Amino acid sequence: MVTLAALRWLADQNAAFLMLDRDGSLLTTIGPVYPSDAKLRRAQSLAAQPNVGLEIARELISGKLAGQQQVVRTKLHDLSTADRIAEGRTTLLSATSLGDIRFLESQGAAFYWSAWRDLPITFPKDLSRVPDHWRVFGTRKSPLSGSPRLAATPANSMLNYLYALLESEARLAAAALGLDPGLGVIHVDTSARDSFACDLMEAVRPQVDSYVLEWILTQPLRREWFFEQRDENCRLMAPFAILLSQTTGVLGRAVAPVAEWVARQLWSTTRKRTHPDLPPTRLTQSHKRRAQGEHPARNSISASTAGESLHGVWKSDRAWSDKLSEMLSFKQDAAVCECRAIGAHSRTQA
Repeated sequence: MVTLAALRWLADQNAAFLMLDRDGSLLTTIGPVYPSDAKLRRAQSLAAQPNVGLEIARELISGKLAGQQQVVRTKLHDLSTADRIAEGRTTLLSATSLGDIRFLESQGAAFYWSAWRDLPITFPKDLSRVPDHWRVFGTRKSPLSGSPRLAATPANSMLNYLYALLESEARLAAAALGLDPGLGVIHVDTSARDSFACDLMEAVRPQVDSYVLEWILTQPLRREWFFEQRDENCRLMAPFAILLSQTTGVLGRAVAPVAEWVARQLWSTTRKRTHPDLPPTRLTQSHKRRAQGEHPARNSISASTAGESLHGVWKSDRAWSDKLSEMLSFKQDAAVCECRAIGAHSRTQA
């Protein structure tokens, strides 16, 4: 049970509270309350129009395609597919409409996930308990929904859950900067999602993919981490979902500079920009670091910078490296797994 006192303590710590279902769907989000800048939100609402919206979309998708290219080239060693994704990113530079950018993103995704299709998924010991279709990655489209929703395989179930965590962090980042998580630039308006949060997470998605792929390539999955519903929807067991949820801090730090870069682009379109340190950098504190003589915030999130930067967050975070090693050597039985994951979750709530 989460008490009002616990929520008050989180507010005092400037921390957020997320509740997700095991399929990754968001149940509730509670985050710090910041002043809302009407001028910035008005600029956001107009960003789907040409110029600034086109530049934002180009940068976000360029970062995504560069990350996908790197994953395919360095981890899957599929050079021809990597070159095709790179060609799409080059074409992106001359795109003149959001429709063109969306097409190039979908084309790159088709190339990218085709390189994953035949990836074998290994399970130790008793394979008789593992469905045949769990032993290969297959396609991102679930036969149950015709989309990535309702994953039918363990690897896709892991991706969906981690993407849901990333989307939640993107939503909190947008709100912290005074932006509306629902007013998208690339993703069209719909009541079924927060489109702007989905925009922000695009450049970070390949980091999630890289993490899952490294797991698949280096260690087997365990049958007891997953269960299959009667309709063949593959779901995460609660202890495993708790373990994956420990990535939220790293995901939040990865999406923060992306969100602040987009906020700066939107702010540059407003009139009477009277203060040089606006909008505030609440997520990365880059204004404060710049005042102390450190490097200023980047003016671009293109792949040559953002891809390395976001990858560096995962590689340089010592705490995350320790958790990653712990996850990849996770060979205890289900009971020990549950106790260990719940204990770690309890420490994060203390």
